[in-house]
Amino acid sequence: MDQTLLRQYLSTVYELPTEAGPLRVSLDGDVVSDASTLPELLRRPFAVLTAYNPRSMLLPREVNDSRHVVLRDLLILGCYRVEACVGYDDEPEGTWREPSWLVHGMDRDEAIACGRVFRQNTVLYCRGGRPELIVTDPTCDDVGKTFVGNWRIRN
Repeated sequence: MDQTLLRQYLSTVYELPTEAGPLRVSLDGDVVSDASTLPELLRRPFAVLTAYNPRSMLLPREVNDSRHVVLRDLLILGCYRVEACVGYDDEPEGTWREPSWLVHGMDRDEAIACGRVFRQNTVLYCRGGRPELIVTDPTCDDVGKTFVGNWRIRN
């Protein structure tokens, strides 16, 4: 995977819904020695999935929106609890925002399969307090190749 793209993925800020309000995190933090110090959400298994802009190809908003609704409906039919979230570029001049779905309790292999079906470069998967960026597009790298990150809580 291109190192610039990988750095962008790791520094993407995700706004995740919690009972206490939005939790802003990225994957470019320091190693966490005790996962019990992380917010509860980050200690549970979940995936962050999107259907927007397959293979980094910008699509018209209407097309992205309809793909995104289809992904949500499939996840709900699969009996997953799904909540809206967003990933965005936190740079001052950044304008990139991508709606996503926080999928609670999803299996890692199923998250990879969803990423492949919707032609995403990667998916974000978390288990045991450790976020993983997993390649799902074989044109980027080997499918399943994982880049382990560390949570960084953003204020």
